[in-house]
Amino acid sequence: MATNIVWHQHEINKDTRGESLGQKPRVLWLTGLSGSGKSTLANLLEKKLHEQGKHTYLLDGDNVRHGLCGDLGFSDKDRVENIRRISEVAKLFVDSGMVVLTAFISPFQADRDFCRNLLADGEFIEVFVDTPLEVCEQRDPKGLYKKARSGEIKHFTGIDSTYEAPQSPEVHLQYQDEPAEQTAERLYTLLEEKGLL
Repeated sequence: MATNIVWHQHEINKDTRGESLGQKPRVLWLTGLSGSGKSTLANLLEKKLHEQGKHTYLLDGDNVRHGLCGDLGFSDKDRVENIRRISEVAKLFVDSGMVVLTAFISPFQADRDFCRNLLADGEFIEVFVDTPLEVCEQRDPKGLYKKARSGEIKHFTGIDSTYEAPQSPEVHLQYQDEPAEQTAERLYTLLEEKGLL
């Protein structure tokens, strides 16, 4: 670990940047099982926010593993490091004044709490995309559940690796059999009603 380093306080800060962008910087952290709809919902929500003139950035689990976290596997240790890196990146984006959307399984509560604790009060919004395992398996958009059930993939969340569901998320988005666009509208309404946008 690096030593002899001191944080340099700059005159232009998060509040200044947020004011110039006309928004409150924050992280909308979507968590849920693989196939729960996190990425789809984050994409639709970002599109809606963009249309309203919000300055956003979407960090997606698979996309981040193509670069920043490309050296990590899916063991519990690697999952923890993956979320640690993402949390630090999200913090930098918040500091830039952005509204950050994330779509990560992020199976461990301690890791989600790590990101929450990096940010100021009210800047971390945990959104639990609560889709039942059987629905996620039926969807199986990448064929991963099938591979996990056959033993081709090890440490798969919900099958042979734990998912710790949020106990008190800011938003609990419960599954309904509806088009993704309708679910995204429902999510937006929930966030708006709670004053989280």
